[in-house]
Amino acid sequence: MTDIGSRSAQTAPPLHVEAGTAPHTEASTARRSYHRWAKNDTLEDYSLRYAPKSFRRWSPYVVATTALGGIAYLADFAIGGSIAISYGFSSAAVAILIAAVIIFATGVPIAYYSAKYSIDMDLLTRGAGFGYLGSTLTSIIYASFTFIFFALEGSIMAQAFQLGLHIPLAVSYLISSLLVIPLVIFGMTALSKLHVWTQPIWLLLMVAPFVSIAIQDPGKFAAFTHFGGNSSSGSSFSVLGAGAGAGVALSLIAQIGEQVDYLRFMPDKTAANNKRWWAAVLTAGPGWVVLGALKQLGGAFLAFYIADRVGLVKADQPIQQYLAGLKTFAAPVALGLATFFVVLSQIKINTTNAYSGSLSWSNFFSRLLHWHPGRVVWIFLNVGISLALMEGGVFSFLNNVLGFYSNVAIAWIGAVTADLVINKPLKLSPSYIEFKRAHLYNFNPVGFGSMLIASVVSIAAYYNAFGAYAKAFSPLIALGIGIVLSPVLAYLTKGRYYIARIDQMAEPLIVDGQLSAATLTCTVCADVFERPDMAACPFHEGAICSLCCSLEKDCHDACKKTGPVDLGMPVAAAAAEA
Repeated sequence: MTDIGSRSAQTAPPLHVEAGTAPHTEASTARRSYHRWAKNDTLEDYSLRYAPKSFRRWSPYVVATTALGGIAYLADFAIGGSIAISYGFSSAAVAILIAAVIIFATGVPIAYYSAKYSIDMDLLTRGAGFGYLGSTLTSIIYASFTFIFFALEGSIMAQAFQLGLHIPLAVSYLISSLLVIPLVIFGMTALSKLHVWTQPIWLLLMVAPFVSIAIQDPGKFAAFTHFGGNSSSGSSFSVLGAGAGAGVALSLIAQIGEQVDYLRFMPDKTAANNKRWWAAVLTAGPGWVVLGALKQLGGAFLAFYIADRVGLVKADQPIQQYLAGLKTFAAPVALGLATFFVVLSQIKINTTNAYSGSLSWSNFFSRLLHWHPGRVVWIFLNVGISLALMEGGVFSFLNNVLGFYSNVAIAWIGAVTADLVINKPLKLSPSYIEFKRAHLYNFNPVGFGSMLIASVVSIAAYYNAFGAYAKAFSPLIALGIGIVLSPVLAYLTKGRYYIARIDQMAEPLIVDGQLSAATLTCTVCADVFERPDMAACPFHEGAICSLCCSLEKDCHDACKKTGPVDLGMPVAAAAAEA
C-alpha cells in the first residue's frame, strides 16, 4: 500500500506548456502516488475534481431522481411543525412561502452552472467570487449544514427506533449513524440505485396519511387554519412570527449544495437532450424546495392533527405524526409502517448528508493541509460529529440552531448567486467558472468580503442589536447585503481578483461549444484526466491535474508570481482567452 500523497523519484515526460513563469527545479521529477481509496473512482467520485464525461454515464432522469431522493428527509415535517407550534398557522404559512421563493430563486443559477461545468458546490464557490482559499470558510459552512442536518435526521430515525422497536435512544443514535456508512462509501454508483428503487415506495407512504384524513375527516384541513400553537397571537398573522419562521426555514437554503453534488454528474446539454436536461436541472436543483415547502406545510398540519393527543412538545416529531396519520386507515400495522417509513426516509437523506459532507471535508483539508487520504475517510469524521450532536440532544433546540445557521448560510448563497446572475451578465466577472488553484487568487474580496460583511451584520441583528424586526428578518438582511455588495465590490476591484493567470495549456478547453473530453497525463501522478481538470505547471514543467496542484506544498504558487491579471472592465473579453 502506498503512502498518502507520497512521492518517488521517477521521471515523467513533461507535456507542452506555454509561457512558463518559473525555472526548472528538481520538483519536475517528483512523482506523487495516492492511497488506493483516493485512486478508486467508484469510492472517490471525483470529490475534488471536475466530473469527467467518461464518468457521467447516467441519464438526466437517473441523475434527477437520485438528487431528489435525498429530499425524502423528514426534517421538513419537524421544521414545519415547529414553526406552526411557535408562530401559529398564518405566520407559519407565510414564513414557509417566503423561504421557498427565495430558495428557488437563488437555486436556479447555482444548479445551472454546476450542471453545465460538472463541478460541485465548493468548486463553484471558488470561481464565483471567493477565491481558492476564500471558499475554505464556505466549506466549513457547508460541512456544518451536512452534519447539523445529519444529526437532526438521525434523531428522527432514532425516535422511530425507540417508539417502534423499543431501542434506547442513545443506542438508536448509534444505529442511525452506522446504517448509512456502507452505502455512502460507494458514492453515486450505490446511491443512484438506492434512490431510484425506493422512490415509488417512499412517495406512496408519504401521501397516504393525508389522503386518508382527507377522505375520513376532511374538516380537519379547514380547522387547521385556526391553529395557534404556542403563539401569543394565536392563528392570526404576525410580522415578527413570519420573519422568525422564515429564518428557520431558510436554514435549508444550503440544500442546493447537496442537489448539485449530484447534478454535476449530468450529461452535457445537447440539442437532442435540451428539454430533458433543463427539466432535470430545474426539478432536481431549485425544484426540491417545492416538495420541501409542501412537506413543511404537511408537518404543520400533522402537528395540529396530533397536538391534542400527544401534546405540543411531541407534536413536531415525524414518527408521532405519521403514526397518527397511518392509524386512520391501517391501525393494526400503523406502528410498523410508520417506523419503516421514517427509517427509509432518513436513510435516503442521511446518505446524501454523509456523502456531501465527505466532499466538503475533502475540499477543506486538501487546501489547508495539502493532504487527501480519500473521500471515504471524511465520511467517518462527518458521521462522528453528527453522532456527537445527536447524543447532545440537538433536536430539542431545533429552532435556535437553524435560526442562527440560516444567517451565515444565506449570506454565502446570496453572494454566490449575485456573482452568477449580476456580475457575469454585467461582465464584472469572467463568463465561465474557474476552479483550479493554478488560476485563482487565494482570496477574492468580491464574494468572500460580501459574505463576511453580510454574516456579521445579520448575526448582530439576530442577537437583537438592531431591534425586534431586524432580529426576525436577519436572514433577509444577510441575503440583501450579500447580493448588493457582490457587484459593488466587483466594480470597485475591476474584477482583478478572479483570475490570477490565463490558462496556458496548448490543448483547447472548449471544443465545438463543449468542454473538451481530450485526455492528458498529469506530470506529477502520471494518471490520465480530461482537459478541464488540467493546468499548465511551470514548477513541474508539464500538465498537472487539479488535485496534484492542490496538494503541492513546495511550489508556493510560483506560477502566479507575475502579479495580478488585470482583466479590467469588462472582464469577459480577457477571460475568453482561457
